[in-house]
Formats: sequence, structure tokens, C-alpha cells
Amino acid sequence: MGNRSIIAICVLTLLGSAVQAAEPLKRQRPGVQPDQQQAPAQVYNLGALQRPASSLPRDKISIPDRWRLIDTLGLVKDDFYDPYNHNTYKGDKPIHDDWFLSLSAISDTILELRDLPTPVGPQTSENAGAIDTIGSGAQTIFAENLILSAVYYKGDTIFRPPDYEYRFTGVVNYNRVAVEEVRALKIDPDDGTTRTDSHFGVQDMYVDKHLRNVSERFDFDSIRFGVQPITADFRGFLFIDNPFGIRLFGTRDNNIYQYNLAWFRRIEKDTNSGLNDLSEGLRDDDIFLANLYRQDYPVLGFNSELVLLYNRNTEDSEFHYDNNGFLVRPASLGFEQLRSYDVTYLGYNGDGHFGRHNVSLSTYFAVGTEDSSVFTDAESNIGAFFAAVEYSRDYDWMRARFSALYGSGDDDPFDDVSTGFDAVFENPLFAGADTSYWIRQPVANIGGGGVALSGRNGVLNSLRSSKEQGQSNFTNPGIQLLGFGMDFDLLPEWRMSFNLNHLWFDTTEVLEVTRNQGSIDRDIGWDVSVASIYRPFMTQNAILRVSAAWLLPGDGYEQMFGDDTQYSILANLVLAY
Repeated sequence: MGNRSIIAICVLTLLGSAVQAAEPLKRQRPGVQPDQQQAPAQVYNLGALQRPASSLPRDKISIPDRWRLIDTLGLVKDDFYDPYNHNTYKGDKPIHDDWFLSLSAISDTILELRDLPTPVGPQTSENAGAIDTIGSGAQTIFAENLILSAVYYKGDTIFRPPDYEYRFTGVVNYNRVAVEEVRALKIDPDDGTTRTDSHFGVQDMYVDKHLRNVSERFDFDSIRFGVQPITADFRGFLFIDNPFGIRLFGTRDNNIYQYNLAWFRRIEKDTNSGLNDLSEGLRDDDIFLANLYRQDYPVLGFNSELVLLYNRNTEDSEFHYDNNGFLVRPASLGFEQLRSYDVTYLGYNGDGHFGRHNVSLSTYFAVGTEDSSVFTDAESNIGAFFAAVEYSRDYDWMRARFSALYGSGDDDPFDDVSTGFDAVFENPLFAGADTSYWIRQPVANIGGGGVALSGRNGVLNSLRSSKEQGQSNFTNPGIQLLGFGMDFDLLPEWRMSFNLNHLWFDTTEVLEVTRNQGSIDRDIGWDVSVASIYRPFMTQNAILRVSAAWLLPGDGYEQMFGDDTQYSILANLVLAY
């Protein structure tokens, strides 16, 4: 037997003797009387000081709540200026009782250089000898938004919604635009080719009340009243805004189902900033919304949504001009008659993945009536359709995306059916979003009324006077889009994106009527864009985005605006506290 074995046997023998000598206390066995238990072990250290019974450990000790406990122990340092670590004013602990306060500030700065088809001023021009219909389209935009938000709420929000929530978000906007043609900015040519403006908009001002919990896992019902954000679908195709209204919402079956039941009335927008303008009051434009989300349906990882939205617009009592003097309701198009409409949207939306295949899709049917069609001044039935799908797949640090979109157009503007699809208020996150030229820029329908083909940050060719202040128009040429894109995560903090979209009008009969121009081709052209997104701290606290886009005209665009390549360059810096 080796030396190591002999040593191990000796050690085990000594340990066994020690255990037998100590004989520790044993717990009472069921059915055994106390006098049958083994005697307590002897205490040999008789001269040791005994601790008072009051200082011995207890089963329960009264301590402060978990937020004040860390203050008592000195584990963290509270600093108002530090949004990353413990901060009372970022909702990390109550400011009193169980009420919390969360403050935030965001600086959103935009510098944009673009070239748009711009008409020569009908009275005069800044450029001597300019006698063409289309003048110089170079434009520069600078905009600064300071977003200030305060949320005051009650309750433990780790596992359940707050009991009460009061939220206020105000936006201070400053903007300056320089163009090269008079009357591009204001109706009066004496106002020149530059415009400076500012505005304060209230984007959130609501109270949220937690009504009840309906399950042990905190499924709930809550109600929210006031100016509040709402998105009808995943990608912002139909309605995304900050209107005034009341919304009942909640969850069921362990958050598998989420629902919204709401009434909203749209708020008048400031012309040059696009923010809410409460000084102008509410519009006669009502939205009734019901939607239901189902997580993990039809497969795990894919979410489905049903949408029912009813839009009742009764803005048929007076003409409305924007702050720059242009007519926005009704649109300066066709008969230019006051109009109202009732339209119901029924839609299905899905977003998620099937294994490694990411899919996002949206479909809508729009049905209803309008009392005065744009070109007939008679009642018309609305029947339009919209569909969009995006497929993508990740390959390590790259993602490939394929996009397709269809919005029906109206091929007969003089019949009693309006088949051009239009949304309530769109801002789609699709096919490059605002890095795309066609989605970002409002291309005017020059020579065809005071309307734009598509609104700013919109994909639909709806021929509206203004996306923010105008009415929906269901007599329009429609849109078709096929696109391909790539996202490259070059570094954890740096992403590059590339998008290539081809665009067509669905029909061109409406354009031919508005412009009194025959045989306009359906081809709009190629939309090419590239974007760089840099987050130096790998968080959303600092984001620098730079993008460039070009529109390479197709036959239809050339027939309307010429063959010049249009461009858009955007720089956006977001700093958040």
C-alpha cells in the first residue's frame, strides 16, 4: 500500500473519531417524544461572553423598502446628472411614498439638402429669364427639436402596469428653409425665398388609470385620457399620430392577447413643424379604433393583429388655409369643393419570424362613401385595397431585405366609385423609410393643382394638399413598389444600410386629368439610398445618422418633371438624456 493511501486512511479515521465525539443536534423525528431525543451537545467554552437574546438573529426583521435599503447600506450613489446609474429623477426610486418621477430630454437636429421639382412663381421669379414651368429645385432645411418629457406615476411597475400615470411631452421646434423660387414657401411672393419659424407643440398630455388585474400574472385593463400616441399597426401604414382621445387597453391569457378600444379626434397641426397645435383646437375628424394582437400565432415567434378603424371626417363647413397662406381643406384639386367622408378600414397585420425567415406584412380594405368626389362633385362609393410585405434573413452580421407594396389607384376619376387607397395619417417604417427619396420628399403635382403626389414621410401617391392638415383622397393614381435592401452591422455601434426600390403608379388616368396631359407612363423610376447609423456608446443616448438618396427618373416621371436626377442628403443627430 502506498504512502498516500496510508495517509488518507489515517485522516478518515481521525475525522470519524471527531464526529462521534461532537454528536451535533438532530432535528426531532415525527412521532418521537422530546424526552426520547438525544441530549444536547456539551458546551466546553463556559467562560465565553454570551450575546443578549435581543441581539440574536430573528426570522423577520423590519427593513426599509428595497429602494431606501440601498441608500441605507450606501451601495449606490444617486446623481441627477447621470442617466446611466441610479437616479431618482429617472424613476429608479420613489420621490415620495410609492410615486415615481421620470424626466427625459432629447435633442433632435436635422440638416437636409434636397432637390425637388419646384414650379416657377406664377407672378414673378427670383431668377431672371426663368420662363419654364419648372424652376430651380435646390433647397436647404435646418430643424431643431428639443423634446422635454415628464412622467409622474404610482405603483410597482416591475411586474404590472402603474396604478396611475401622468405624462407630459412638449416639443420646442425651430426651423429654417431656403429655396430658389418665390411662392414655394409662402403664398405671397414678397416673402422671398427663405422662411424661419418656431413652434411649441404638446405631443403627450394624458392621465392613465389602472382599472384592474384580471389574472395572477397581472393581465390587466387600463384607461387613458388626453393627448396620447397611437399606432394602428406594426409599421405605421394606416394611422400613427398623437391625437386627443380616450383609450381602453389591456392584456389577456398571460399577455398573449393585447387589445385597444379607442376614440380619437385629430388635432390641428402646425404647418411648418408638423407638431400638434392646440391653439387651433380639434378637427372635425374622428377615429374609432379597435385592434387585437395575438402573440406567437400562427407559429412561435410570429405576432398577428386584426384592425378595425372607422374614420368620420365632417370638415365640410369652411375653407381652411395653412400658416403660409395655401389652401389645404378642401384640396385645390378638381372642383375644389368642401367635402366629407366616412371610411372603414379592415386589416390584418403580421410581424415576426418563421425560424430564420423574418416576415412583416400588412393588408387593408377600405370601404365607405364620400359626399362629394373630387372630380364629379357627387356622392361616390369608396372601395380600395392596400398590401405590403417585407421578407428578410440574417447572415451573421448582414441582413438581406426584400420589399413589395401595392396601393390601388382609381382608373376612372369621373365614375361613382373611388378606388384609390389612402391612409388616415401614415409614416411607414418600410423600404428604407425616411432615407428613401420618394418616402421622405413631398413631390408636388406641378401643373395639376395645389397637391403633392406623395406626402413627406409617406409612400402613398394620394394627391393630398398636406399629409398633416389635408383630408384623405381616394381618387388618386395609387402606388406599386418592389425593393431590395441590405443592412451591415460593421461594428456593434455602426450600421450601414443600402436600399434600391423601383416605383410605379398603379394607374395614371387621374394624373392625366389633373395635368391635362395624355399618355403618362406608369414608371416613376429607381429610388437608391444609402445610410450610416453610428451609436458611439452602443445605446440610444447618442445617434448620428447620415443618408443620401437619389431618384433616377423613369418614363412617367420624365414626362411630368423632366429627366434630371433628384437627390436628398440628410444628417440627423439625436442626443438623449
